[in-house]
Amino acid sequence: MTTPVALLVLLSALMHAGWNYLVKASPDRLLDMVGLSMGGCLLAACLLPFAPLPARECWPWLGVTVFVHVGYFLALLASYRHADLSLAYPLMRGLAPVLVALAAPLVGEPLSPGLLLGITLVGTGITLPAWLGFRNGAVTRAGILFACSNAVIIALYTVIDGIGARLSGSAAAYTLWLFFLDAWGILGIALWQRGTHVFGHLRRRWAASLVGAVLTLGSYGIVLWAMTAASIPAVAALRETAVIFAAVLGAWLLKERMGRWRVLGSALVASGAVFIRFG
Repeated sequence: MTTPVALLVLLSALMHAGWNYLVKASPDRLLDMVGLSMGGCLLAACLLPFAPLPARECWPWLGVTVFVHVGYFLALLASYRHADLSLAYPLMRGLAPVLVALAAPLVGEPLSPGLLLGITLVGTGITLPAWLGFRNGAVTRAGILFACSNAVIIALYTVIDGIGARLSGSAAAYTLWLFFLDAWGILGIALWQRGTHVFGHLRRRWAASLVGAVLTLGSYGIVLWAMTAASIPAVAALRETAVIFAAVLGAWLLKERMGRWRVLGSALVASGAVFIRFG
């Protein structure tokens, strides 16, 4: 992974932590998640006329990942109902790159010893504080269960979208179609649960929705592009340095406790990022 790619992935990590903070801090997470999704859909619709049509080989992958991403959003909301941002976010984002690394041989991705060590350090640094929080009673069993389930979903869509973006011939076009399509499933679930209250919320929160949409679309677009230029497991692991940003946001803005184990976990994540960059 070259330095420019690594820096862009770190930027993506910061953006990802930013929109997750917006969701966690929201007074109504489901409807604000709808706002982010529909905002992303609107941005994608405006940009799609200027993007090339993705190669037909990627469409089966795109069709499958739309449903996986809807599952991700639902599991994300459930995780935040049962655990702090600084515990749930690290756990679900930390397990995912380890699972992606285990799946790497299935998609022909080689893993060097340095890269494997980096992924291990990132995974350990991310999950250690969450595990200790569970042992100490700071996070519930339900929070652990939903976060771990979402880690599996994240790993699944990471592999699917990595392959799909490579087959598409244009990571930007693949990203835009993904954001345009998956918003409708999330909107449908919200309408089923909340009815027409959804539209009133979207009118009131349009500015926050647009900010979140820019962050989520930009964050994932960078990641998918990076997966066409570097190893999928390396990009997946480096992106999860977002947990450092999430921990800081949780402690600073949400007044969540930032103990020594979370500091140690952040140091392990940073060390792992160095090995990923140079491994």
